[in-house]
Amino acid sequence: TRLGLHPAWYFGAFLLLMLIYGSSFRTQVPLFLSNRETARVVAELLPEGKPFRLVDLGSGTGGLLRLLSKARPEASFVGIESAPLPYLFSRIASRRLTNCRVERGDFWQTGLGDFDVVYAFLSPVPMPRLWRKVKAEMKRGSLLVANSFPIQGARPERVIEVGDRRGTRLYLYRV
Repeated sequence: TRLGLHPAWYFGAFLLLMLIYGSSFRTQVPLFLSNRETARVVAELLPEGKPFRLVDLGSGTGGLLRLLSKARPEASFVGIESAPLPYLFSRIASRRLTNCRVERGDFWQTGLGDFDVVYAFLSPVPMPRLWRKVKAEMKRGSLLVANSFPIQGARPERVIEVGDRRGTRLYLYRV
């Protein structure tokens, strides 16, 4: 059946989807959003009693970053997002958090050496490349938290069942 919509509505819908998912074709990483249960578990994994730095690679709308930055004000949180609309939303939503910064860009171009924790909720495709980057750039003892997608050929230090409805697993890799 015909909806009788003006063609501009279809073009507008196309543009909106491009602003949200357009980078997925290049990165092979769709928009995955971390939930509150996952943020709670990640917060429990973070270093205690000292400042630290965490980067969220492909931070989406920044929900995880905002929850963590409120829970751990002594730490520094950075999100890297390539899709324009999720980046803009995240930037606006986190503007009042002094320990949280969101950048628009390609996380492959971001150095990881200054971070104590890397959080990645990507897809299976980039995980082997990410592991090579992590091993080459991060300090000894640093932590990679991989949400839902393990790294083929690498043994996690620990696997945590989050206990949420989607059955999230966090794979912890120590550098």
